[in-house]
Amino acid sequence: MSASVRVRILGVGMGPQHVTAEVAEALRSVDYVLAAEKSGDDALLALRREILRRHGNPELVAVPDPPRDRSEGLTTAGYEGAVADWHDARAARYAEVLRGRGGTAAFLVWGDPSLYDSTIRIVEKVRALGLEVDYDVLPGISAPQLLAARHRIVLHEVGRPVHLTTGRRLQEAVGAGLDNILAMLNPPPERLDFTGLDDWTIWWGANLGAPGEQLLTGSVSAVRAHIAAARAAAEQRDGWVMDLFLVRRT
Repeated sequence: MSASVRVRILGVGMGPQHVTAEVAEALRSVDYVLAAEKSGDDALLALRREILRRHGNPELVAVPDPPRDRSEGLTTAGYEGAVADWHDARAARYAEVLRGRGGTAAFLVWGDPSLYDSTIRIVEKVRALGLEVDYDVLPGISAPQLLAARHRIVLHEVGRPVHLTTGRRLQEAVGAGLDNILAMLNPPPERLDFTGLDDWTIWWGANLGAPGEQLLTGSVSAVRAHIAAARAAAEQRDGWVMDLFLVRRT
């Protein structure tokens, strides 16, 4: 197919209630929505269908998600290499569908496309495969915004920075002298390293905005023992789990 394909990358927060008027209007303009299908009983895929049902009801095209190396012992370089390979495989599968269907497609991005999401990178990889793609990006409500709102806090103190990182790099940030750290993309609680942070304050949340939302706050020493149970409760209720936290030196 020689004609260009239009792609709309749309931030949808954590579900239908977070879809902005701008994104709702964009959904009514698309022919179909592409989504990675991780399993036969994919709760996040079902949530995408609910978003579409409420906003124009375009067709959802589920694309089987390629496997990814999630070995616990991966180094930072190994992790980044595994993710790059995964993105390449995703791009190839999406390119095949886009090439065959044409028209206007959309991707629904949890939270906001600008923050710890790779949809923009993957669409660029699709273009690099030779498919002419014209795309735009619309923002959504991000997980850090929701975390701050639920805990009724500001993410930084007056005139001070907040450092965004991943859970696996928490100690790297602490070692660099940073003392106001927001961590996303967290591993299971038993793999989080809170060494040296017992007297810091933590504001933690899981599945923010979903029915299974969980919130915890207090000193790290008091809260860390409860994170695993709260995270499990969120997953039990919603069928999926995403969590994040802010830690700050007291």
